[in-house]
Amino acid sequence: MASNPVKTTFGDALNAQPVKPVQWAIVTVCMLVLVCDGIDLQLLGVVAPKVMEAFDVTRSTFGIAMMAALIGFGLGGWGGGWLGDAIGRRWTLVIAALVFSLGTMAAATSEGVWTMAFWRMFAGLGFGGAYANALAMAGEWLPDRWRPVVVSTLAVGTPIGGTIVGWIGPDLERAYGWEGTFLIFGMGTLLVVVAIWAVLRDSPSFLLARGRREQAEKNAKLVLDEDIDLAPDRHETDVADGPQIGVLHPSNFRLNLGIGIAFAAATLVAYGILSWGTTFLTAQDFTLDQAGDAVALAGISSMVGSILVGIVMRRFGSRIVMAVLSAMMVVWMLVIGSTIEGLPAVLDDETRSSVTWLVGLSGFAFSAAIAGMYVMMTHGYPPSCRSGGIGFGIFMSRVGAVSATGLGGALLDFGGESVWPFFGTLAAAGALVAAAAFVVDRHVPPLGQAG
Repeated sequence: MASNPVKTTFGDALNAQPVKPVQWAIVTVCMLVLVCDGIDLQLLGVVAPKVMEAFDVTRSTFGIAMMAALIGFGLGGWGGGWLGDAIGRRWTLVIAALVFSLGTMAAATSEGVWTMAFWRMFAGLGFGGAYANALAMAGEWLPDRWRPVVVSTLAVGTPIGGTIVGWIGPDLERAYGWEGTFLIFGMGTLLVVVAIWAVLRDSPSFLLARGRREQAEKNAKLVLDEDIDLAPDRHETDVADGPQIGVLHPSNFRLNLGIGIAFAAATLVAYGILSWGTTFLTAQDFTLDQAGDAVALAGISSMVGSILVGIVMRRFGSRIVMAVLSAMMVVWMLVIGSTIEGLPAVLDDETRSSVTWLVGLSGFAFSAAIAGMYVMMTHGYPPSCRSGGIGFGIFMSRVGAVSATGLGGALLDFGGESVWPFFGTLAAAGALVAAAAFVVDRHVPPLGQAG
């Protein structure tokens, strides 16, 4: 006589078996979404000189268009995250990819700064919505042993996209103009929409949290070796209200508060270095190319930090890792500040090289902190509001990014010949990243203590 299926959660079932090709296919498409996200997000920065020339505007005026995508990204992260929790990650990713694809193509029709700013903000809504749902989707299809490192690795998808557009964008602009470059990349993103529709499916964990058992059981058969009687995934928020809660549910208060403070602080440090690095270095006898080398190195070290933090966090847990990263950021900003403050008027090659490496390697710490928080959010928010929780984090990250972009120059001007107001502020922001360790009450456990 046939035995009844074993009753277990989808997460426990994944933990008990090897990862299947279809799971890696889902992760690959999510990475592709984020790479395209980064391509379209960074495109305007690459062709900005040509666009400013066409519009006949100054850099300060054109900054309106440059900031528009950041603002849209933050709003899209929160709004798209909420939509992903309401209608599902798959269809929200389709919508988000369509939005940033069409917004990128529409930007090619811009005839002035305000039109460009409108389309960049519109596209930014898609950028943020795609980011939140791609991370949530990938995390929900993976076992506990793989989730931290994969989620932190996915966080480098956007900078990889920025690197790609930095390599090929100028060549496309020379061949087709900046308008044609926007059209080419925007149309290319439409192919990703097809991949999302064909490959991605909402996870059984999410579907059960929304009460869609029949579809959850159907999707579970894509990866599970045997039939199981699915039970909703257990989570720390499973209290009297049941598993379906929103981001602002009282049980998420400390998670929201800690992540909100830490994420805004970490991106303030990141954008302070990436946006103003060439400015404070060229004021210290660096050429623009030499200063650019330091910022480029920061981008490379950022990718390394993002990937490694998932491995380390899985081994030691998120609390101690975030505490260490916060301390590293404080020390690093103070060391950079004191080093630049003590530079002679004329630099030798050895001194210039040491400063380049010091500034460039700072990307390791701030990007590891940012990627670590994505791992924490994927673990900490329950399936019913995971996209929305990640979207909230993205929104707060844009607060830090816009603050750094807008205030960095003012802090450098305020200091005059001293960089201490600037780096002192970044060091204070680095200390606030510790909120992710000591305010958050829901951490990735160290290896051997899961469950």
